[in-house]
Amino acid sequence: MPRVKYDYFEALERQGAFALQEAQMLIEILKNFDPAELPARVAEIHEIENAADNLNHEIFTHIATEFLTPIDREDIAELALRLDDVVDYVEDVVQQLHMYDIQEVHPPAFEMAELIEKATAALVGSLKEFRNFKKSKGLAERIVDVNAIEEQADKLYFRTIRDLHQNYVDTPVFIIAWSNLFQRMERCIDACENVSDMMSTIALKNT
Repeated sequence: MPRVKYDYFEALERQGAFALQEAQMLIEILKNFDPAELPARVAEIHEIENAADNLNHEIFTHIATEFLTPIDREDIAELALRLDDVVDYVEDVVQQLHMYDIQEVHPPAFEMAELIEKATAALVGSLKEFRNFKKSKGLAERIVDVNAIEEQADKLYFRTIRDLHQNYVDTPVFIIAWSNLFQRMERCIDACENVSDMMSTIALKNT
């Protein structure tokens, strides 16, 4: 019986789905915020990150052992690493909420979390189109969506950090904690854009 070829595109889609699952969990955590539950939520999101790590290892094992890949193995590896960054960074936000002993959510965090969810959802859409990147008419559009969300996140980040330093000068610990958290949340969306940029580069190289 002939060996079934490994489906790299499906594996990359699953990586994106892990990131989206984490982003949805982040929104749930913030909307139903309970500091006492954070240790359990940190453990939950780490399980997702661990599953994504196992998938990443699986992808790299196939890259190393298979003679032919659908696109350059270096490009698959780079795309997998960039997707892994997204998963790691979203997990990091939840960990930081616990590490900084956050007791109450700063309102702009809800908006930034929603942008993270939108960015990861757009990324999942891009990855589904990526399989047929030579013929797909939707890939470029979804990549533009991710880039547009990243621009919104940049503006929100700038506005929020400025507000923290203008209006919370009497609470330096609050400023430090939320400045750090917003930097890490914004980094999640930057990582999504990095994945989209890589898909765009691969598509240009192969068409």
